[in-house]
Amino acid sequence: MYALRGVHRNVLIPKAKKLLIIITHCGIYEYLRMPFGIKNAPSHYQRMINTIFPTELSEGWLIIYIDDIIICSDTWPLHLERLSRVLDKVSGVNIKISLKKCNFGFEEIKALGHIVSGLSLGIDKNKVAEVLLKPIHKNKKDMMYVSARKIAETEC
Repeated sequence: MYALRGVHRNVLIPKAKKLLIIITHCGIYEYLRMPFGIKNAPSHYQRMINTIFPTELSEGWLIIYIDDIIICSDTWPLHLERLSRVLDKVSGVNIKISLKKCNFGFEEIKALGHIVSGLSLGIDKNKVAEVLLKPIHKNKKDMMYVSARKIAETEC
């Protein structure tokens, strides 16, 4: 599942509002909610979302990374029970879920560069395939050539 508006859910305290003032030729503006790009915004949101699901996280069947929520189950009835439990808590704290970005009932999904299936977590083979296909450089001259080529590519 995908939680909408992530860090924007957090209302700023008055002290934080004063630190996030924006001055433009049109006037002076201040954020009312936490904007993207603030250094501690993701960790603050992660702590907030973790406090909603302490039991589920400690039981190990719920994985949450910022606004991505993954529910793991061995059986369909158990999955429906856990899904209901998570949705009840999410609606209880008024978090909206994007149905367009949700996948329900899959035995295996790709999330954050990993393959999640049941109660296991593995590496997405497509993410490492390109690295594995790269030639192995056997000497210093080859490495210097590759490094110089990479630098030239990034500068152009």
